[in-house]
Amino acid sequence: MEIGERLRELRIQRGLTQEELADRCELSKGFISQVERDLASPSIATLKDMLECLGVTLQSFFSDDSTEKVVFAPQDMFEKEDEEAGHKITWLVPDAQKNSMEPILLELSPGGKSPVLPPLESEEFGYVLRGQVTLVTGKRSHTVKKGGSFCLHPSATHFLENPGTRPATVLWVSTPPSF
Repeated sequence: MEIGERLRELRIQRGLTQEELADRCELSKGFISQVERDLASPSIATLKDMLECLGVTLQSFFSDDSTEKVVFAPQDMFEKEDEEAGHKITWLVPDAQKNSMEPILLELSPGGKSPVLPPLESEEFGYVLRGQVTLVTGKRSHTVKKGGSFCLHPSATHFLENPGTRPATVLWVSTPPSF
């Protein structure tokens, strides 16, 4: 593994310029540039400082993440059904709480309702795969039919309900995770 290339990827993932990272680490922009191009090697202490500023530990930086699972089969997914509320949630990515987004599959029985979510510093997206749902956010209601989608930055409690007579299925993605 090229240390410089990995550091550059982490810096870019966090939306930092070389100058911003240099300021945080109390290093020069030129030194950051040289390290990223593998023209200079930081000391262990300097590397630890750089990684700390990027929110990464030495161990995770040097771990072989090639074994990280990126494809999931149905048996990897977790389901939770609430018959009383008339919904079933399938977490499509195991341990999604460690990620910046959480995709779920929400199945609503006729008359079913999702959990009520509080207003959060988040962004949510939903796509109706089957049926029709009502998105209730605060005192407002929106009908979303099959093939329709919604995107919101919830500033009020919100939930989905199925007022119809047929089941509904919604792909719902929240960032950060909220389910």
